[in-house]
Amino acid sequence: MKEKVVLAYSGGLDTSFCVKYLSVEKDLEIHSAIANTGGFSKEELDDIEKKAYELGVVSHTALDVTQTYYDRCIRYMIYGNILKNHTYPLSVSSERIFQAIAIVNYAREIGAKYIAHGSTGAGNDQIRFDLTFQILAPEIEILTPIRDLTLSRDEEIDYLKKFGVVRDWSKMEYSINKGLWGTSIGGKETLTSDQTLPEEAYPSQVEKTEETELVIEFEKGEIKSVDGKEFENKTDAIIDIETKAKVYGIGRDMHIGDTIIGIKGRVGFEAAAPLILIKAHEVLEKHVLTKWQMYWKEQLANWYGMLLHEAQYLEPVMRDIEAFLDNSQEMVTGKVIVRLSPYRFFVVGIESEHDLMNSGFGEYGEVNKAWDGRDVEGFTKIMSNSLKIYNTVNKGKLNFI
Repeated sequence: MKEKVVLAYSGGLDTSFCVKYLSVEKDLEIHSAIANTGGFSKEELDDIEKKAYELGVVSHTALDVTQTYYDRCIRYMIYGNILKNHTYPLSVSSERIFQAIAIVNYAREIGAKYIAHGSTGAGNDQIRFDLTFQILAPEIEILTPIRDLTLSRDEEIDYLKKFGVVRDWSKMEYSINKGLWGTSIGGKETLTSDQTLPEEAYPSQVEKTEETELVIEFEKGEIKSVDGKEFENKTDAIIDIETKAKVYGIGRDMHIGDTIIGIKGRVGFEAAAPLILIKAHEVLEKHVLTKWQMYWKEQLANWYGMLLHEAQYLEPVMRDIEAFLDNSQEMVTGKVIVRLSPYRFFVVGIESEHDLMNSGFGEYGEVNKAWDGRDVEGFTKIMSNSLKIYNTVNKGKLNFI
C-alpha cells in the first residue's frame, strides 16, 4: 500500500508539478484538495478538478471555507480598516491560515501520513503553511518539493512536458492566487523594483468607462446592503461589489513590503471590493467614532494586520484584539456613497444617525453654537500654560524666530 499525501492544490504550475513529482519520484498516493476561500466559480473549480485527475491524483476534493474565512477574519480586517503598508488588503496572507486548517482536517479525515504544498523557499506562504501544520498536526510530515529542489518555473514546465502534460504554458508566466478578499499576481515584473505588471496580467479588464455611484450600507460595522439590496450572507455582498467595480479596473496596485523571512517582497494585486469596503468603512467611522476610538483602533488594527501577515493568527492576543474591534463597531451604522470611474474610486460622503458632525454644537470654520469667544480665550490660555512655563524656565528656548 502506498502512503497517502494530501496536496494543497490550486491547479497552478507549482502544485501541478507537485502531483507528478510526488507520484513518480516519491511513489505516494496523491489526494489533492483545494481549500476555497471564495472567488472561484463552479466552472473554475470543475476545471481544477479535471486537471488534477489528468495529472494522476487518486482523489480530489474542494473544501469550501469561505464563510469561516469571512466570519473569523475578513470582518475584522474591515473593522480595522487593515491595509498592509497602507496599500495591500492582505488578500493572500489572510486566507492561508484557513486553507491550512482545512487541509489539516482533511488529511486527518483520510488518514494521510503526509501533507504537501507548492510554496517556494523564498516567500511567506511556506511559513504560513508549515507553522499551521506544525501547531495543529505535529504528527503529520510536511513535504515541500518546490522548496527542497529550488526549482525555477521553467524547470517545472520542462519536467511536466517530459510526462506529456499539455497546458497553455504562456498563461503560467504569472502566479495567480484568487480568493474572496482579492487576487495576488506574481511574475517577472514583480521581481524587479522598476517595472509594473502589464494590463493583460490582471484577471479583470476595463469594460466600463461611464461614472456611476455605489451605495454601501453598514450595520454595526458589517455590510448590510449594496445599492439597496440587502445581503444576509455578507460574502455575497463582497462578490456583488467586486462585480460592479472590477469592470472599471479598480483595485489594482503593487505592494512592496518586508517578508517573514526578512527579505523585501513585491507583488501585484487586484482587490476592488476590499479596497472600496475598507475606505468606505473608514470614512463612516471618521464621522461616528470619537478621536480616541479612532486612534486606538488604528494602533491595534495595525498590530492585528502585521501579526496576521506573519502567520500569527493562532496567537491568543489576536482574539483579544478582535474583542476590541467588535466592541468598537456599536455605532458604525450608516450609508456610504462611493463614486466609481476607470481605475479609481472615491468616497462622496455618508449618511448616519450617529454622525457626530450633526451634533448642533457648531459648524467647523463657520459658526460656534455651544461656546463663545470668551470661552475660547480662556481655553487657549490654559492650554498654553505648560509651554509658557517651559519657555520661561529655559529662557526662550521655544523662540524659533
